[in-house]
Amino acid sequence: MTRIIDTLADVSDQYDAVFCDLWGCVHNGLEPFADAIEALRAFKAKGGAVLLLTNAPRPRVPVAEQLDRIGVPRDCWDVIATSGDSARAAMLTGAVGQKVWHIGEAHDHPFFEPMELIENAVEITCVPLDEAEGIVCTGPFDPKADTSVMRPEFLLAKTKGLKLLCANPDIVVDRGESREWCAGALAQLYTEMGGESLYFGKPHPPIYDLARRRLTQIGRPTPDDRILAIGDGIVTDIPGGIGENIDTLFITGGLARAETGTDTQPDPSKLARFLTDAQLEPTYSIGFLR
Repeated sequence: MTRIIDTLADVSDQYDAVFCDLWGCVHNGLEPFADAIEALRAFKAKGGAVLLLTNAPRPRVPVAEQLDRIGVPRDCWDVIATSGDSARAAMLTGAVGQKVWHIGEAHDHPFFEPMELIENAVEITCVPLDEAEGIVCTGPFDPKADTSVMRPEFLLAKTKGLKLLCANPDIVVDRGESREWCAGALAQLYTEMGGESLYFGKPHPPIYDLARRRLTQIGRPTPDDRILAIGDGIVTDIPGGIGENIDTLFITGGLARAETGTDTQPDPSKLARFLTDAQLEPTYSIGFLR
């Protein structure tokens, strides 16, 4: 059974690195969570490495710049691994062809920039759907619109046999008090309609392989039994960590705040029912990262 803890410091001595989710754990899309910042600073002060592991569909540099803009200080983390970078690596090796139809917003265009880790990368061109060899989805055109608006295009894409590369497996995210759809919701719809979707972010293995390489790049290679995965996603962060044999810390006050009855801490009985329904058992649970 999951152990409800009061602070990260309660268990931090057991770990040399954390894979920490961003949205819902460190910030809400608009501002940082002060207690989370201090918890990560304290972990670093004890010698731990903080890798921010995010399903953001963008390269790590724009993600770092976004964190700067909303006030997440750079002294609380060491390195970033993004779903976007993991998916970009696959795209640039030709996973969905060279002519792709891009589903996403204008701010996701850095997804198509060159990547230093990829040798002999294929040349990617964004084209209309009827000319495409594959699909790259970084998110909905309109994050607040119902995903069903994509059915006509997806029917054509499925008929053409196009694969959809999903740069962010998250289904939803909370921006402040507003809930928005993510690329994972579109990939899920495409799969339900009979299309083929390829995933590279949490909970799928490629992003964890990238995270381990990032730790090695900064001189902090860490065995799996000394890594703690922190997140609020019961379909992304927690099964991803469990699948990699990494201990997990479930932040119940994020996406599952209502279901777990979280005020400052989760209601134990509601948390137990929620985890039973999810058929998952995180190593630890806490209301908010602190």
